[in-house]
Amino acid sequence: MTELELKYGCNPNQRPSRVFMREGELPITVLNGRPGYINLLDALNSYQLARELQDALGIPAAASFKHVSPAGAAVGLPLTETERLMFFAPEGEISPQAAAYIRARGADRVSSYGDWAALSDVCDEDTARALAPEVSDGVIAPDYTPAALEILQKKRRGNYTILQIDPKYTPAPLERRDVYGITFEQGRNAIKIDGTLLEGLVTKNGAIPPAARRDLIIAMITLKYTQSNSVAFAKDGGAIGIGAGQQSRIHCTRLAAGKADNWYLRSHPKTLALPFLPDIARVARDNAIEAYISPGDDGEDILSDTRWQELFTHRPEPLTTAERREWIAATTDAALASDAFFPFGDNIERAVRSGVKYIAQPGGSIRDADVIDACDKHGVAMAFTGVRLFLH
Repeated sequence: MTELELKYGCNPNQRPSRVFMREGELPITVLNGRPGYINLLDALNSYQLARELQDALGIPAAASFKHVSPAGAAVGLPLTETERLMFFAPEGEISPQAAAYIRARGADRVSSYGDWAALSDVCDEDTARALAPEVSDGVIAPDYTPAALEILQKKRRGNYTILQIDPKYTPAPLERRDVYGITFEQGRNAIKIDGTLLEGLVTKNGAIPPAARRDLIIAMITLKYTQSNSVAFAKDGGAIGIGAGQQSRIHCTRLAAGKADNWYLRSHPKTLALPFLPDIARVARDNAIEAYISPGDDGEDILSDTRWQELFTHRPEPLTTAERREWIAATTDAALASDAFFPFGDNIERAVRSGVKYIAQPGGSIRDADVIDACDKHGVAMAFTGVRLFLH
């Protein structure tokens, strides 16, 4: 098949809409459902991210995409008992591919609502069972076991979109896009991201342990497929906070740090012990947790008015501002990557408050010395990669 007709483009008024190959066959096969224009943008970008993570780290990987940027990305490390509770993982053994998706979805469960899932490896039954209860638009993978396909074909009343991609497909070295009737052309961003990019340490702290190197690679590869400007936090084998599409670098950092803070707070004993009603919907539970752990009026209101009665068996103890700050302050060893240089040290100051100890960024600012000084002040190890990762 060289062409796939779509219902419409980004919006219903944008017709006709299709995807096609100028030469050769499409590398994707629709196994179920009917993908839309944005679905396919998410599918193709998310699969590249998952596949590149696997190639770089040798572990099955997954991504959760929304509106052409990742809400989460991760590799399939085993889940701890606390992580199982945080991510609402199923009981029993979980395959590495399933663990990768559970981690990716768990990066920001509110943003992942209605996501597109991408898997680097064959979708097995464990992964399908992890996907089955989630609100998701579709999934892309190189293959599916018969049991996994049977499970996924039942989602969304049989309309869940399932795409299979040829893992041997290699895109052309030049890519083109039209804007306002004008064709842009550039070389595909085929830069290889691996540990060699972390050799240019510029701080007094020159120690980046293996786990942090892994997390920095995850953060950098995640940024390669995130709309710029962007900053990504990573920890324990997955992205935990992504600040995408901001005009200011400090706003990227604040956004990503706020998401990372919420990720930490999901493991707080009070959060894990929330007494949800037994039949509460997953989306209601996720939104309630977000309100509970977030500072400000939302968290207070959910416990102070009668809304808690719709969610919990009894009124939970509030998570106080002091408890939030103490829990976040106790978190360390997070990794942070930026798709372009940090222009000011304020980014470092904000990142450190959210547990960052390791940073990878291109370098090249006229204020690099100020940024290095900020890292040295807090004992942060920072590498200048020399590689910018803009995506527009």
